[in-house]
Amino acid sequence: MNKKTVRDIDLKGKKVFVRCDFNVPMDKEQNITDNTRIIAALPTIKYLLEQNCKIILASHLGRPKGEFKPEFSLKPVAKELSKLLDREVIMAKDVIGEDAMKKASELKEGEILLLENVRFHREETDNDPEFSKKLASMAEIYVNDAFGTAHRAHSSTTGIASYLPAVAGFLIEKELKFLGEAVNNPARPFMAILGGAKVSDKIGVIDSLLDKVDTLMIGGGMAYTFFKAQGYEVGNSICELDKLDLAKELMEKAKNKGVNLMLPVDTKIGKEYKEDTESKTVKYTEIPADWEGFDIGEETIKIYSEELQKAKTVVWNGPLGLFEFPQFAIGTDEIAKVLANLDATTIIGGGDSAAAVKKAGLEDKMTHISTGGGASLEFLEGKKLPGIEALMDK
Repeated sequence: MNKKTVRDIDLKGKKVFVRCDFNVPMDKEQNITDNTRIIAALPTIKYLLEQNCKIILASHLGRPKGEFKPEFSLKPVAKELSKLLDREVIMAKDVIGEDAMKKASELKEGEILLLENVRFHREETDNDPEFSKKLASMAEIYVNDAFGTAHRAHSSTTGIASYLPAVAGFLIEKELKFLGEAVNNPARPFMAILGGAKVSDKIGVIDSLLDKVDTLMIGGGMAYTFFKAQGYEVGNSICELDKLDLAKELMEKAKNKGVNLMLPVDTKIGKEYKEDTESKTVKYTEIPADWEGFDIGEETIKIYSEELQKAKTVVWNGPLGLFEFPQFAIGTDEIAKVLANLDATTIIGGGDSAAAVKKAGLEDKMTHISTGGGASLEFLEGKKLPGIEALMDK
């Protein structure tokens, strides 16, 4: 972590623009169904309050594609933040319009203003310099605490940093500490578990991790591409036929590097893609032509669990089955339980894996749950994240 944080800069009484990640799930009535990301922003906000800052918060929510859509308004977030901080959070009616500019200019020390959804402007995702300049004109210092969008070069994540002194908040600092140590200096044995639907989403990560890990366990939909690459029938399972050679190459690379690449030995299959479908467990070499693989089997759970007992660092990204359907969530749940009880550093790489761990009620048992699925993947892949790169070096 060679980037400056809020600790490395004099903030007393200053007007500070903070990019947060308040992209939270809501139901149809716009009630927030999971406030984890809002809670994750509190340490930085509270620190700024202690410094008597005038605080301007910004975030995106969903994909409104550059136009105002009431269902993507951040009003519910302002309400939730007010409750969590036990103080009023002023809500702006726009982002760089008259209301936001007026409210920002009138902010007093210790007051908090939340701007409307930055993605109501197409200029945000275009990283438009004029839009970035307007955002920057509201404040004296920029703080990025939105790890979930750090892999995007947008106006509020990178553009604004060209016009203001830019530092990291505590959430980004924590993400970089845990993910950085896992990648660069892990306690060994270092193991990674990769799931999710597609090999294509994880090619770079698998490739990069094969240079670092001692064991790599594969699960989820992408396992079937590896089975097919070995010439086995996968039935109607998700399979990327254009990635078979690549799967072979990755298996070959693992062998040459002495990495223990583990694939499921059995799989729980279903007749069709629905919650109450007929299901059974078969060996990975015996999937019938008209069935579909939806989870790792009991034998695989046992083998993976035994291997994980030796681990000192584990990174997990992507569910091991169709965890939205209870009968195919068993592999994901069981491996989550194993991780929860390990005497090791356990890092969950955001997205669906984080959702699965929360669903199992085990989030408190993990060392670190990343708030950014895509960002943590790109970080593990060794890519530079624009939102981090834009910050000042120590």
